[in-house]
Amino acid sequence: MIRLFNVPATLLLIFSLTFAYGQPKDQRLRFDFYEGFFNAAADSSLWVDAPQTLTSKDVKVFYSQLNLSTYQSLIDSLKAFQQRYELSDWLYYQLIRKTAQQISPKENNYARYTLYKWFLLTKSGYDARLALTSTKVIFYVLNDEDVEDIPFFMDGDKKYICLNYHDYPNTNLNQDPPIPFNINIPGASKAFSYKITRMPDFSPAGYIDKELQFTYHHKVYYFNIKLNKDVETIFANYPVVDFESYFNIPMSKETYSSLIPLLKKNVKNMDQKKGVDYLMRFTRYAFLYETDEENFGKEKRLSPEETLFAKYSDCDDRAALFFYLVKEIYDLPMIAVLYPTHITMAVQFDKPIGTSVTYRGRVYSFCEPTPQAENLGIGSISKKLADKPYEVVYQYTPAGK
Repeated sequence: MIRLFNVPATLLLIFSLTFAYGQPKDQRLRFDFYEGFFNAAADSSLWVDAPQTLTSKDVKVFYSQLNLSTYQSLIDSLKAFQQRYELSDWLYYQLIRKTAQQISPKENNYARYTLYKWFLLTKSGYDARLALTSTKVIFYVLNDEDVEDIPFFMDGDKKYICLNYHDYPNTNLNQDPPIPFNINIPGASKAFSYKITRMPDFSPAGYIDKELQFTYHHKVYYFNIKLNKDVETIFANYPVVDFESYFNIPMSKETYSSLIPLLKKNVKNMDQKKGVDYLMRFTRYAFLYETDEENFGKEKRLSPEETLFAKYSDCDDRAALFFYLVKEIYDLPMIAVLYPTHITMAVQFDKPIGTSVTYRGRVYSFCEPTPQAENLGIGSISKKLADKPYEVVYQYTPAGK
């Protein structure tokens, strides 16, 4: 009788040592991540359980247990991948999200999934914090940039911005305020940045073709642009960042190669003014217009590559795309001019053209990249904006100019 009862008990023990909350131990984490393939060892000690509703004590117990695990090789693999593929902080966080998902799927236990993200980010050197409500775990990271429409809290003069607000749609945190707390983690001091200075080199096989056309001086111009849906994934939860960060988001290599050389060819025999006018009207008329409120139900700034992909775009999106095209093809000084309900661009030419803006000793001529009731040329501003107050929210000065 004793032996009969010991067999299943032994099997149960083996099973418990081999699996933790449905995940096999001593496995490798393997997944595609845009241009690379992530492959890292996951020691059995990395699997730590946690309840679905957390207390600060639960978080401290989770951290203490995971901190005793053999986690460093995984952190080293993550950091090596980040360095190899030159991942911005935002893309590195997406890599951490995918890693945490493999260890602890969010659909099984969202709180535990968030704890893994927090642990991996802090052990990567970032100053990340957690806050708890009665039912939620809110994930913050130190950030000193101008980011809009995302909850944050202040600790002295340090701002911690929410990374997982999108996981709680239509939630008013003021009704159930999260209570931040801090666990002192050595080396976790770095601020997180939303700046993106490089896009992944996606596989050419992942691109689709999109046809665009517009008419300039009675001639129809056709474009066949290569676009990758992974770009939409990268920016799915990307917040509204400051205009400098936003305007300088680059295109991926394949998309760039399918558009910029063709635009350069089309303006090759035009003088600078006409070439900029061509780019302005391409940005204005090659895409359908719709406000963010109509399109997304909230403010959302599309990167230049997203604007090429999107069915609809608004003035923010056109301004960013126009800036990108002029910078890549002519590299002229520019400013972004923000009105209460509109943003437009102005470009510095050798000589001012029409209506201009003087800013910090430079004279810029208006270039409207968004459709208006009037057919505006360079140096023209819509009548409805002529007497409205404005603010210059970004100035670009090329090196050496």
